[in-house]
This record gives sequence, structure tokens and C-alpha cells, in this order.
Amino acid sequence: MELNETRAWNKFYAKGTPVDIEPATGSLCDLLDERVAQWSDHDAISFFDATITYRDFGDRVARVAAGLRRLGVAAGDRVALIMPNAPQHMIAFYAVLRLGAVVVEHNPLYTSDELEEQFRDHGARIVIAWDKVAPTVQALPKELGIAVVVSVDITRAMPAKMRLMLALPIVKAREAREKLTGKAPGTVPFQRLEREKPIEAAHPRPSVHDTACLQYTSGTTGTPKGAIISHGNLWSNACQGAAWMPDFTRGAGSIYGLLPMFHSFGLLLSVIYSVETGSRAVLFPTFDPALVADAARKFPPTFVPAVPPMFDRLSRVAAEGKLDLSHVQYAISGAMTLTPAVVRRWETQAGSMLNEGYGLTETSPVALANPFNDDRRIGAIGIPFPSTDIRVVNPDEPTQEVALGEVGELLIHGPQVFQGYWNRPEETAATLLEGGWLRTGDLVVQDEDGFVTVVDRKKELIITGGFNVSPSEVERIVNETPGVAESAVVGIPRGGGAEVVTAVVVLDEGATFDEEAARALAHQSLADYKRPRSYVIWEELPKSLIGKVLRRRVKDTLVADKHAVRAAVEADDEA
Repeated sequence: MELNETRAWNKFYAKGTPVDIEPATGSLCDLLDERVAQWSDHDAISFFDATITYRDFGDRVARVAAGLRRLGVAAGDRVALIMPNAPQHMIAFYAVLRLGAVVVEHNPLYTSDELEEQFRDHGARIVIAWDKVAPTVQALPKELGIAVVVSVDITRAMPAKMRLMLALPIVKAREAREKLTGKAPGTVPFQRLEREKPIEAAHPRPSVHDTACLQYTSGTTGTPKGAIISHGNLWSNACQGAAWMPDFTRGAGSIYGLLPMFHSFGLLLSVIYSVETGSRAVLFPTFDPALVADAARKFPPTFVPAVPPMFDRLSRVAAEGKLDLSHVQYAISGAMTLTPAVVRRWETQAGSMLNEGYGLTETSPVALANPFNDDRRIGAIGIPFPSTDIRVVNPDEPTQEVALGEVGELLIHGPQVFQGYWNRPEETAATLLEGGWLRTGDLVVQDEDGFVTVVDRKKELIITGGFNVSPSEVERIVNETPGVAESAVVGIPRGGGAEVVTAVVVLDEGATFDEEAARALAHQSLADYKRPRSYVIWEELPKSLIGKVLRRRVKDTLVADKHAVRAAVEADDEA
């Protein structure tokens, strides 16, 4: 399969954005060394206003690397990180890489069963964990072979005054302290590693092609699996991001780490892109607009990567006069559709455009985005990044491209495309085609200018009456119903391979659901087979930590409810 030679989309790039980037030639350890030398006295990290310079950052990475080597970590070993956003998370990430080892990121809210499944897959023997979750790790089966748990007290990265306040013998301080830290007997304190003598400069370091991390994802084929991401993948994607935002001030900006760093989106932008641009990573252990407003008084945000619900919350706080967003140069949204309403609210308050981007864990993660100019198209995921090519193909025959304007599966080719799935050669072969083309599993439409719009995930399509129904398309109509805050549209099986289109709705506070109005809107805007046959009201929808609605969980819950299934089938029969 050849590369796309036309790249019609290049003419829509923002001024100063190159068609191609220079390929990464070193490891992320080399990247950090370069920035330490270049901006040694500049802030690298801020956490509750406590700052760490690039010089101190590099020194602490070298010390923790030496401490991990003493614990037995060697090149190629997997080391699990289970932490919220904090300076220790960034330090540990680069320290593991300095030894040529592989970082495995985990959600600190995972249950023991979820952790056990992934540990059985990757086999990490050393774990660096938030002290609140260290006991959960210690309780995992002995047969997993976990040798050492390093515990992290994130309050140690806070300013001294804040630590003293947390130590006060009052109820409010105790409650705050219990949320942030816990006892972890039988572990190695992270600060012990930071007291080691820095690892010698001559110690072997990884290459551009070596694996930097395993990021667990449901991927394009369903079950969670470890995506193998190389140093070159991550550094290249950071360079592509820098090229996409050519006016971003290097060596001086403040990038807000609102997204969890265990997620590929947050990992790239907080941990890699911030270092690539010599920026200050302003980290937040959890998303809280009040914390953002406090941080913005000292370090106004200049780049905000987030998801639509976060942008919506922050713009509303800014409208109340509690948050100044006027210094923001760039803002980019991902993970879910960015609506015009959220864009309007943000751009009314901020000094920047808010644009949507697109990516997968398998693309490290960003592959397409809207340009930061007047050519951007709200509702589309944009155009390919520099050095990135795409094709839209027949999902059943991925070597056959579909015509412009027709729905097909998106394929991606570029330096950010991952190396495959850990211990899963068959699924790797099904996802990575000849020539390194990635099957995304997303159904899209590309117009004549190269702009791409997502129709839906192939595996989330609803099959009814022999037709495929896009949940996203139906949700857009359901959400227009007065009083509906958000919705999730799924298919409930009714036998014979057919499904009933079912809408789960969450209402605005104090609102009531007007089902007749919802059905009228659906009748006006959707073909008969796409219209929801059944409506179910919930108080809230299950979401990922970055705010993405988990349709699969919605469907599983409904299918387990015999009353809901019976009601949906009866409604379908009546229609």
C-alpha cells in the first residue's frame, strides 16, 4: 500500500507548520538531557505552586534511576507506575527510561482484578505506586512475582506551608490528608531513591527504536492489550504537536496537566510535549476548577489540552470571573466530539482557538487535528499531522479505498504509529497492515479538502433491520431535546442478530423528559431505522476518567436488566 502523494490537506496548515518533521534520532532520555542543558534554570514542573527547575528535574531523574538500578531494574524490564499526576510521576517515568527499562502505566483507581489481569500480561516485578494504592498492589497474588513496591507520598511535592496545614490536628486537614496520602508499610519510600548518588553519564541508554512504554488499551479489536510505544514514537509525536502550534513560546509556556498522565493523551502532552518545548508542566492530581483557578493566578495557562467537559467547566468558571484564560495561546480537545456550544463558551473567555484533534493509544496518540487558523472546521477531527498519511478504505477489504465523501475505515501511517501489541502477534497482524498502516476501527468520511469527520467506532455500530446505525449520529439528535443534558445510544439484542436502538438520557437539573418531543425530533431528522425505539432515564452515564461515555458499559447494564430488554423489544414490535 503506497503513501498518499497528494496530501491535499497541506494547504490548510497554519502558517509556519511544515509538511514534514525531522525524524527523531534519539531517546526521550536524550530529549531531557538537551532541555536540561538548554533551560536549566527554567521551571520544568509546578505542583500546588511548588516548582522544580529543569536542572533539579534532571538531577532527580538520575538519582531515582540509580535507586531503581540498585533494586534490580535493568534494560528491557517492565516497571509499573500507578500514580495520579504529580512531580514524582514525571521523575519516575524518565528514571525508568534512563535504564533502558519500559514504563507500564496503570490507572490508580483500578480494582485488584483489573491490575492482576494486566500484571499477568506484562510481568513487571518492580512497582512505583501512590501510597494510597500500594496496599492493593501488595495484595496481588504472590505468583505474579512482584518483588518491590516503591511508595509515593505526593504531598511531599507540595509547598512546605501546605504540608504543615495538612498536618494540623483538625477534621478538615485530616480529611484532606487522607485523600492524598496513606500508610504503606513494607514498601520502599520514593524519597529514598531520590537520595542516591546520580547514575553515571556513561551508563548505557536506550535508542530511538527501543520500547519506552506499554499503554493498555481496548485497541481496535476489543479486549485490553498493551500497545508497544517506542521512544521514537513519542518524541516524533511531540515534534508533530510542536509543529502544529508554531507560535507557541518555547522555554516559557505553562502547559496544564489536567488529563491523567496514565492516559496516552495526558502522557504525551504533560510528560513529553512539555519537555520537548521546554515548558512548565503545571500538574493537578485531579480535575478541580478551583485548583486550576488558584494555579492560574501565579502561572497563567498558555496551552490547555483537555476534553470537552473540562473545557465547558473551565469556561463557565471563567465567565463567573474566577479564572483568567486570556493568556492561553492554544487549546486542543480530544477523546470525544467537540460541540459548537463548548467552542463558543471557551472562545468567549479565552485568548485562543479551541480545536478538536484525533488519536488513539496506537498513534502515541495524536494523528489528526484541526488547523489553528480560519480553515478549521468545528465538528470535524481535522486533517493529518505533518509526516502523517491517511486512507479511507472498505472495512471489509482494507486494500480498497472508498470514494471521497463515502464512509470507510480510517487507516493511518506515520512516525507516531505504534510497534504492535505486547504478546499478541495475531492481533498485531490484524491491526498493522503491510507497510505499517494502522487500522483504526473508526468509520469516517473525508471530504475533497482532506478534512475528516468520524461517523463512529466500527465495533459500536448498531445493527437493525439489516442496516448499520451510528450511535453518535443518533445521540446528536437526542441531545437536542429540551431538558436533555447528554445521552448514550446503544443497541439491545433482540435475537436473530438484530438490535433495538435504545437511548439512555441524563436530564438537566430539575428538568423532565418529554418523550413525545424526543420522538418528534427523531422523526424529523433520522431515517426510521435509526430512531430510538426505547428511552431510558438515568441519573448519570458511566464515563472514563477523561470524561468519555462508556457505551459498552451502558449496553452491558441494560442487557442485564430484563425489564429494560423487554420494554425495548415491545417498543420495537409496536413500531
